[in-house]
Parts: sequence; structure tokens; C-alpha cells
Amino acid sequence: MHLEKLSWLDRLLPVWILLAMAFGLVVGRLVPGMQVLLGGAELGNMSLPIALGLMMMMYPVLAKVRYGELGYVARDRSLLTTSLLLVWGLGPFLMFCLAWLFLPDQAEFRTGLIMIGIAPCIAMVLIWIDLAKGDREVAALLVAINSIVQVLAYALLGNFYLKILPNFLGLDAQSINFSFSEIAKAVLIFLGIPLVAGFFTRRIGVAFKGIKWYEQRFIPRIAPWALYGLLFTIVIMFSLQGQAIISNPFQVAQVALPLFIYFVVMWGIAFFVGKNSGFSYEKTSALAFTAAGNNFELAIAVSISVWGVSSKQALAGVIGPLIEVPVLVALVYLCLLLRPNFKK
Repeated sequence: MHLEKLSWLDRLLPVWILLAMAFGLVVGRLVPGMQVLLGGAELGNMSLPIALGLMMMMYPVLAKVRYGELGYVARDRSLLTTSLLLVWGLGPFLMFCLAWLFLPDQAEFRTGLIMIGIAPCIAMVLIWIDLAKGDREVAALLVAINSIVQVLAYALLGNFYLKILPNFLGLDAQSINFSFSEIAKAVLIFLGIPLVAGFFTRRIGVAFKGIKWYEQRFIPRIAPWALYGLLFTIVIMFSLQGQAIISNPFQVAQVALPLFIYFVVMWGIAFFVGKNSGFSYEKTSALAFTAAGNNFELAIAVSISVWGVSSKQALAGVIGPLIEVPVLVALVYLCLLLRPNFKK
């Protein structure tokens, strides 16, 4: 059982995450001025505390990546094609269908879900893959590719799923203008900065101290900071939106069900496709979590800039991590349980 090889910090991760969620909700609900204080620390429409937490979370993972092996990974055309089809083909369409199926008369929440569906994850997914003992090099490459496609295609997909496809199907449609700079800024903050930091940390560390010191002494020292960053980010997210979540439990439930189905279905399909395509466990797990995760930070930032901070579209984005975090943590453990079924 590979779960036994996890550290106690990793093994009790669900406990820490639940405590972080609860603490964030309590702080947001009970501490006067906390939401104003945290919400006021922004760059544009992005929360600086959340950006700090994400960078702290991603840096140790990206410092582990063996960047010299990315060229070899990039030559796996089958893996890259499968990932692109799942992430940019199936994912947005599945979320569109779920949004209309479960929220036919809730246009704002429906739009918020679609905004999530067209934004694959470029941040938190790295830690799920790392915890599941997936291929870090594959993860880094897929995240980098998705970040580029996200900058180029987010506005186009938004227009297609909010206007063109609904018009074609005879459903309610809406026009929307996206800020290209907003999307590019989110990608730069949530991926670019920790990616550059991780790359140069590895190059400098290996050059001066050697690969053995770097991987056996330095990496174990910084590795726990990924989980600290995750827990810090969760506390900040739930502190900022605790009032909205607690005061609207029925609305949370309305949005939660299609999100839950989306995460489980996308992960399950990607894992099945990866295993049956002959991919290794490490590549299959990276593929599955990349397909299942979403960039809530971008969806929230764009929703706030277009519809406002108190909009239901933005609230749908906030509910996303409430569902994604515990579901994907559970899928990490399921992934580890299924690991022995792969050929060595």
C-alpha cells in the first residue's frame, strides 16, 4: 500500500484542509474588518494574499522538476494530444452541459460555472499531482501548455459557450467582453513567477552544490512549504468569502452538485483513457489531475471585472474551491490506491 509511504503531514492532509476551511470560515465570519483588510490587498482584481499563497505552494513543486527532461516529455505526442482534447475539448463542453442541466433558470450561476469550465488549472493542480506521486515533468509541461492556450483561447471559448453555442441550440445567450491583459496577468502571477524561481533555484543549486545535495537535502527542506502554501491559500479564500458561503447554503448546494460531478467525471475519464492508452501510472495521474482541475483564480478575477465582486458569477467561482479541494484530495488517495494496478 503506497499510502503508507506518505509522511504524516501528507497522510493527514484531509484533516489539515478541513481545519483550514473551518478556520477561514470562522475568521471571515467573526473577525470584524478581516474581509475588508484582505480584500483591499489587491492588484487589479486579484487578491495579493491568494497570489502569495499560490506562489508559495507552487515554488517547491516547480523546484523539484527536472527541466532537462522536458524535451523528452514533449516528444510524447500521444500524451499531449490526449491532454489537449480532454482539457480544451471535453472539459468546457461537459461543464456547459452540466450548467444548463442543473441551473437552467439560474443564468448568473450558470455563467459562473461556464467561466470555470473554460479555465483549466495552472496552479493548484501541481500539488495534487505531486501528492499522488505523478510525473512532475509531465505536469510542468502540461501546465505550461495550458497556460499559453488559456491566454490565447479563454476569450474565444467564453464567446462560444456563452453566445454562439446557446444561440445555435435556441437557448439564452449573452455577449461578453474579456480583458486579454487580465488573463495574461493571472497566468504570469500564478505560474510565471514560481516557474522562473523554481527553474533558477534548480540550476543554481545543482551547479554549486551538486545534484545529490539538491535532491536529497535541499528539496526535502522546502517540500513542506507547498502544503503550507496550500493551507494558507485555503484560509485566505474562505476568509474572504465566508459570509457569502455561510449565508447562502442552498445556493452553494445548487452550484456544488454540478461541480462535484464535473471533477469526478473528468478525473475518471482521463484516468481511464490514460491507463488504457498504455501510459505509466505517473503520466496517467498527471493527465487525470490536469484534466480535472480548474483555474478558479482566473474565473473569479474575470467575473469580478465583468459582473462585479458581489455577483453570483463571482460567487460560483468562490464555491469552486470549496468543492474541488476535498474532492481532489480524495482522488489523490484513490489514485495512490490504484497505483499497484499499473505495470512497472
